Amino acid sequence: MKFGKYLKQNIEPSIGVENYLDYETLKTIIKNLTAKQLAPLTNPSSRGVSLSMPPPTSLTGAPITDLQNGVDILTQESFFSLLDSELKKIEGFTGKKVESIRRGLRVVNESLKGEEVVSGLKEQVDGIGHDFLILEKYVNLNFTGFHKILKKHDKNLPNPCKAFYVARMHQQGWVRGDYSDIVVQLSSIYSSIRGDKSVKEKDSTSQAFMRSTTKYWVNTSDISKVKYAVLQHLPVFLQKTATGETDSQLTNSVYLDNSSLELYHGRLDKTPGAIAVRLRWYGNGLPETIFVERKTHRDSWTGEVSVKERFIVGEEEVKRIMRGEYDVEAEKKKMKEQGKTEEDIEEWLILVREITSAIDSKLLVPTMRTQYMRTAFQIPFDATVRVSLDTNLCMISERGYDLEGGKRWHRDPEKPIGAEEIARFPHAVLEIKLEVKEGSEVPKWVEELQNSGMLYEVHKFSKFIHGCATLLPEDVTSVPYWIDDISIRESIIASGASHILTKISEENTDEGEFGRSGAGPGANQMYPHLLPHGTSNQRGKGDVISARTSGQKFEGNPGDQVGAKFMNFGLNYDTDSDDNPSDSCWPSSCCVNYETAAPTSIQKVEPKVFFANERTFLHWLHMAVVVSGVASSILAFSKPGSFGEWFGIMLLPISLGFCTYALHTLHWRAERIRLRVPGRWDDPMGPTILSVVLIVVFSINFCFELYGIVEKDIRRAEGY
Repeated sequence: MKFGKYLKQNIEPSIGVENYLDYETLKTIIKNLTAKQLAPLTNPSSRGVSLSMPPPTSLTGAPITDLQNGVDILTQESFFSLLDSELKKIEGFTGKKVESIRRGLRVVNESLKGEEVVSGLKEQVDGIGHDFLILEKYVNLNFTGFHKILKKHDKNLPNPCKAFYVARMHQQGWVRGDYSDIVVQLSSIYSSIRGDKSVKEKDSTSQAFMRSTTKYWVNTSDISKVKYAVLQHLPVFLQKTATGETDSQLTNSVYLDNSSLELYHGRLDKTPGAIAVRLRWYGNGLPETIFVERKTHRDSWTGEVSVKERFIVGEEEVKRIMRGEYDVEAEKKKMKEQGKTEEDIEEWLILVREITSAIDSKLLVPTMRTQYMRTAFQIPFDATVRVSLDTNLCMISERGYDLEGGKRWHRDPEKPIGAEEIARFPHAVLEIKLEVKEGSEVPKWVEELQNSGMLYEVHKFSKFIHGCATLLPEDVTSVPYWIDDISIRESIIASGASHILTKISEENTDEGEFGRSGAGPGANQMYPHLLPHGTSNQRGKGDVISARTSGQKFEGNPGDQVGAKFMNFGLNYDTDSDDNPSDSCWPSSCCVNYETAAPTSIQKVEPKVFFANERTFLHWLHMAVVVSGVASSILAFSKPGSFGEWFGIMLLPISLGFCTYALHTLHWRAERIRLRVPGRWDDPMGPTILSVVLIVVFSINFCFELYGIVEKDIRRAEGY
C-alpha cells in the first residue's frame, strides 16, 4: 500500500486532516520539479553569486520555463518552505495536545483528593489514556511521512536534503520530547482507583510456586501502548531524579569474562551450571553502590530453576575484588557488629568466596557493559506479576583500555566511544516474570497483553550474549539465533559486525534496502554451532537459515503474527503483497525459502519432543501394518476375479501410502524441531487425505456388498 493512501486511511477524525502532514502537496511539488529536470549545482563551493545572471538550464540544456515576471514560481525553495511550515504545524499541535492531556490529569488528581472515588472517574482516565495513545500514533504517522517524502525528494531531485531534515526533526520537541510524567500520573491515578496496597513480605519457602520469565521485543512505536496496558493493572515503580519523579532509571551492568569468552559460550549453549557474573549499579553519575551478581543456569525440564544471587559492595571494594584483595574476614566482622544472623553471614560468605574464586581461577575481566533505561511495574512485595521494560538499550565493549592492574573496571565516561565499540539496540525489551501458585491461572490481562500483537517473543534473549556476538565477533565461535533477524540488521552493521549476517538478495528486499554490501555469508555459515541441534554440514548444501522460514503462514491469535511487523517497523508501504505459493505446499523442506530473511521466532524444545515424534511415527507404522494385514487376509481368502480380491488390492497401496507418509513426516518434523522453526509442527493435511482415501475405499466396498445382498434377495424372491 502506498503511504499516501495509508495516511488517509489512518487519519484520526478527532484530530482532523488539516493537522496532519500535507503529504500529497509535497509529493506534487516533487513531481512537478522532477518534470523540469533540474540540474545539480555546478559549483557548490562557490562563494559568489550574480543578480543579473539568468537561471541555469535543465539537464537537457534547455532553459527552464514556468517563469512569472522573470522569477521561477516553482523551485526547490517551494518544497523547503512548505516542509518547514509543516514541521512547525505538527510541533505546535503536539504541544497543545500534550498540555490538554496534562490539564485533564490535573483535574482527575483534584477529584481523587476526596475520601471517595468519584463515579465515572475510571472512564475519564481511560479517555485521557486513549487520547495519549492517539497522539503518539499521530506523531508516528507524521514522522514516517517526513521520512518518506524526504526519501522521495532525494531520489528524484539533484540536491539531497534528507540527512539535514532528519537530524533537525530529532532535535524538535514533538520527536524528542519526554512525556513520561504523563505515564507517571496515569499510573498513580489507576493505582488509587484500584486501591493498591503493599502486601507484607512473605516467606514462600513452604509454598509451591510456578515461576516463569518471558522476554519480548517491543517496537519503538508501541512502547507507550505497552506501558499504558501494564499500568492499568500494575503501578509504576517511581524513580527520584533532580527534576522530580520519572518512570525509568538508568541501569548499567558490567559483565565479566575471560579472553576465550568462556562464560559467554556457556550461557549461549545453555550448559547446566553455566554462570554469568556482572557488576550492576543504578542511576546517573559514577557508581557508588554496586551489586555483584551471579546468575546460574539450570534446565527447567529437569525440575531445577535458574537462580540469581548477589551481594552489595562499594566502588573501592570492587577494585579489591578484581585484584583478588577483598578482605572477607573484615567484612564478616562488620556484619556481626551490625547484628546479622549466623545463617545470613554463612550464606553471604559462601557466595562471596564462590564469586571471587571464579574471578580468580577463570581470569575474569570486564568484557561487556549493557546500559538502558528501565521502567519497572510491580506492587511492592507482591511477586505474582512483575514487568520490566528496558528502553534506549545499548551494549558497550569493555575491552581496549588499560585496567590499571584492577584499579579500573569500567570505561572512563569522559572518553569517547568508537562506533565499533557500541551497539545500539533498535527495540525495547519487555520482561514478564510470573510467580503463580500451582493450579492457578495466569492473570487474564497478561494473556491479553501477550496476544495483543505488540510483543514479539524472543526465547532466552540475553543482552550480554547479544553484545558479545555483535561487538566481539572475532572472539566468538557461535552466535545466538536472533542475530539474523532483519529488524536488527542495521544496528549490527553500524557496530561493524556485518560479516556475521545472512546475505539477503536484492529482489527479496524493498528497493534493496538491506541487500547492500556488508551483509556477509551469514552467521549460520560462519559458525557451525549456531543452530540448537546439529551442524551446518549435517543440514546440507545451501541450507542456510536461522531457525525460521520465509512465507510461513501464521495462524492463531494476533500475537503469533507480531514478528512480521518488525520487517518495516510496523508499516508496510510501496509494496504489494502477493500470495506465497509455499502457503499451499505440502509439509516439506522444499517449502522453506532459504534466501529471504524473515523475522526470527523460536520454539521451546525439550527432549521429550523428539521422542513424541518417534512415537507418532510408530503409531502410523502400526496402522499401516494393520491395513496391510487386512488386505493380505482378504486376498488370501478371496476367490480369483471376485470383488474381494479387488478390495484387497486397493488396500495394499493405501498401507504403503501410510508407511511413506509416516517416514516423510518423521524427517520433516524432526528437521523443524532441530531448527526450531516457528509455526505449526503438526500436519493437518496428510491425515485428512489418508482418512478420505480410506473412507472412499470402505464406502465402495460397502456399496458393492450392499448391492450384492440386494441382488441376492431379488433373485431369491424371483425364484432363482
